[in-house]
Amino acid sequence: MEKKWSPLPELYATPRTVKKLKTDAFSLPSWNLSPRQLCDLELLLNGGFFPLTGFLDQKDYNSVIEKMRLADGNLWPIPINLDVHEKFAESIKIGCSIALRDQEGVVIAVMRITDIWEPNKTIEAESVFGTRNSIHPSVKFLYDQTGPIYLGGPLKGIQGPVHYDFKILRHTPNQLRQQFSKLGWKRIVAFNTSKPLHRVQQEFAINASKKVGANLLLHPVVGFTNHGDLDYFTRIKCYNAVLKNYPKASTKMSLINLATRMAGPREAVWHGLIRKNHGCSH
Repeated sequence: MEKKWSPLPELYATPRTVKKLKTDAFSLPSWNLSPRQLCDLELLLNGGFFPLTGFLDQKDYNSVIEKMRLADGNLWPIPINLDVHEKFAESIKIGCSIALRDQEGVVIAVMRITDIWEPNKTIEAESVFGTRNSIHPSVKFLYDQTGPIYLGGPLKGIQGPVHYDFKILRHTPNQLRQQFSKLGWKRIVAFNTSKPLHRVQQEFAINASKKVGANLLLHPVVGFTNHGDLDYFTRIKCYNAVLKNYPKASTKMSLINLATRMAGPREAVWHGLIRKNHGCSH
């Protein structure tokens, strides 16, 4: 008998309310998402960032910075906020809703604003990245490219961001959970990578799955990755070539549209939580 799989809650509006949200969005202030924000939004909506229900409010943000936990005690090590410039922040107020659009102007979600504040980026850098020195690429990004004002609030998704490439390799957390259930996979090792695999990594992944008696999910990051990373089109060709050397019946590959942070130990914990949401046990 097939074991019933457990779906994660997603943040998409019901089909009945999507049409109204789309209509309402025309009269709402609009924010055009950056590539990193779009990655974050996708994983918020599809459950990849469970238990988050939107961009962090100030209380949750402060708790994550200080304790690596949300205000309710749930483990969460990376702040996920919508950063904007001052001019846009001046045009909105707490309690209003805004339309979040991709770079082509398509409305992806509606966000109700519960908090607007100016973070202390030096404290954020020290807490999350372990340094305030802008020689660290993510600290430099935080100082130079992240907006000075943060917004927090719950989301109602209208549609997921559209990907025109490698559609067969892209799965939401619930799609992967359902596939694992159909395959009868109960123990799954996730291998995170944003670079082409070399032979040592190939053997490492296989041995890790054998050690715990698990199946293997190659879960490469194809979202907003680190400066200098090889483009993901080339990397996926590399992954497909290497995939031939893995046991076919016990290995699967799926792409994740994640914006990496280079946050050391916090990032490692974060990746563990995200892969758990995608149905992995290790």
